[in-house]
Amino acid sequence: MWILVLSSGLAFYLAWNLGANDVANSMGTSVGSKAITLRQALIIAGILEFVGAVLFGRGVSQKLATGVVNPSLFLDRPDWLLWGMVAVLLSTSLWLNLATYLGLPVSSSHATVGAIAGMGWIAWGFSAVNWPSIGTISLSWIATPVLSGCLAALLYNLLRFGIFNRPNPEQHLQEWIPWLAVLLTGTFGVIVLPTVVTSIVTPALTLLSLGISLPPHTISLGIGSLAAIIITFTIGGLTNASTNLGLLRFQLETVFARFQLLSACCVAFAHGSNDVGNAIAPFAAILAIDKTHQVPLMDLAIPLWVLAWGGLGIVVGLALWGYKVIATIGEGIIPLQPSGGFCAELATAMTILLASRLGLPVSTSHALVGAVVGIGCVQNWRSIQLSTLRSIGLSWVATIPIAVLLGAGTFYVIRIFLPIAGNGMS
Repeated sequence: MWILVLSSGLAFYLAWNLGANDVANSMGTSVGSKAITLRQALIIAGILEFVGAVLFGRGVSQKLATGVVNPSLFLDRPDWLLWGMVAVLLSTSLWLNLATYLGLPVSSSHATVGAIAGMGWIAWGFSAVNWPSIGTISLSWIATPVLSGCLAALLYNLLRFGIFNRPNPEQHLQEWIPWLAVLLTGTFGVIVLPTVVTSIVTPALTLLSLGISLPPHTISLGIGSLAAIIITFTIGGLTNASTNLGLLRFQLETVFARFQLLSACCVAFAHGSNDVGNAIAPFAAILAIDKTHQVPLMDLAIPLWVLAWGGLGIVVGLALWGYKVIATIGEGIIPLQPSGGFCAELATAMTILLASRLGLPVSTSHALVGAVVGIGCVQNWRSIQLSTLRSIGLSWVATIPIAVLLGAGTFYVIRIFLPIAGNGMS
């Protein structure tokens, strides 16, 4: 029983650090651009991250728990995998804790993968780890921010030349609002709607016995179209355009602040559904081994209360410490306005979506930082705080090696002080 208490506490601690660091990806630009306040960001992200984690966090957790190190190696020694996952929880938490304290946005996914690899290396040797996958993840350090930065720069240039730099920009904004609504709902709809329809809408229609039989993509298209129409009429446009250029720019940015609020909500939901697995996957593996005394090879059951526990940890960490990394992304790289923040979040979503379709492991942190830098290059590259970027870049490069060493070192210490050291431990 005490191992379950220990591991549940460590899982909560890891989720706490994940909320304090990684959730800034969804809210940092919105706070930095003044689209919402820090308190509003904490409330919105807290709710949506929790809902995303509880409703849609199961799939990613299952893959992380059994995909980095071959679990069949532990068939004869499930206790090694159990204590190895304890080492993963502790080592990943320590690195995220340090990064958050320093205000550095790092990838919790990379940290978790690195820690699992380090544990597997100590348990069964170098060949036990899928190192090509680790190499692919490392390549994303370059590809992800570059792609996201290019997309953000392209989107921001479209807004500049299509709205802000034209005569009567308020009229052109009215023309652009429906297209921006479609772009927003289309991008985030591809990320969120298929899961929502499959998990909630279709079962609800069946349960209500309405006799409605529509394919999921048709339902998704209908919901997305309705959402785009509602956004278009709700956000509307400018009613009293000013002749004062400063006031007019402020009014234009007020409209984009509404768009950015919606984009931030979608990113928070998608992030909660994806990254909760970093905290929950090792804990779920520990629960399964403790209950069955066997190694879960394929179908790892993730209880609902475990997802809720991870979601709660994310919310608490965000509320207590999230402001540190939010300040770095939202204000420490460049000064942001809502139009730039909206483009950065949209470019981040497009990059993550494209990578998901190609099956490439990428980091939301890397994508968002790259997008913010892309906006800075379009606005004024001299405004980019290179010292902040240097610190962030070093933390990116260091994450996987440090996580591997922490995971390996923690498990090595556990091997020495707990009765699991004999019988073939390499």
